[in-house]
Amino acid sequence: MPAPAPLRLGVNVDHVATVRNARGGRHPDPVKAAEIAIAAGADGITAHLREDRRHIIDDDIYRLKAGIKKPLNMEMAATPEMVEIACKVQPHAACLVPERRQERTTEGGLDVAGQREALREAAARLAGAGIQVSLFIAAEPAQIEAATAIGAPAIEIHTGAWCEALAAGEAASAQSEFARIARGAELAASAGLEVHAGHGLDFASAEKIAALGEIVELNIGHFLIGEALFAGLDAAVRRMRGAMDRGRSRTRRAAS
Repeated sequence: MPAPAPLRLGVNVDHVATVRNARGGRHPDPVKAAEIAIAAGADGITAHLREDRRHIIDDDIYRLKAGIKKPLNMEMAATPEMVEIACKVQPHAACLVPERRQERTTEGGLDVAGQREALREAAARLAGAGIQVSLFIAAEPAQIEAATAIGAPAIEIHTGAWCEALAAGEAASAQSEFARIARGAELAASAGLEVHAGHGLDFASAEKIAALGEIVELNIGHFLIGEALFAGLDAAVRRMRGAMDRGRSRTRRAAS
């Protein structure tokens, strides 16, 4: 069995902007946070430009693209406005996510199966601009098959339900959700999709999911920014990198 691919860490800096926007001005700066995260071991930076601009704003996206030396992953709704902005900014990647004004954060995965044509059009335009497209979806066969059908090269599996079950101490539910993620990652990889994962991950859950060799990237934000309040962003990212590496090493040992 071949060794799994290296596991990348994408650090989401949205909530650095949340803190800044609570007071106004330019401090704390998500670009500075991105630079610290990269120096601490992040392989890329993720930022979600929401339609309501509740945290990241347009200027942040342009400055991140110009200022960081690692890939920028722009999370976005598949709307004409966001597609137009992404084509101007030219991030390395764009992750298409569902978005509702009343939600606190992204809830659930994108319904690719029910929106094939609209998503196919958005994905094609982004790909035509040289942007790698991923779709943020639940680990469901119908959604994975739909992602393949519209020609997306990558998916990001929504790990929120699993992480919530872990936090609530619901062992049976957590085990079931993790098995669903593992099956979905295997199905997606066998279909030729690059598999990412994220939402709600902490040190322990990132270490566990890192053992799934089909997953090549984890995107983590809220937890790391929260930990940074106590330990500093540099230390939080380094600890996350260590947890992921420990989890991945278990997969490598099993594959050898």
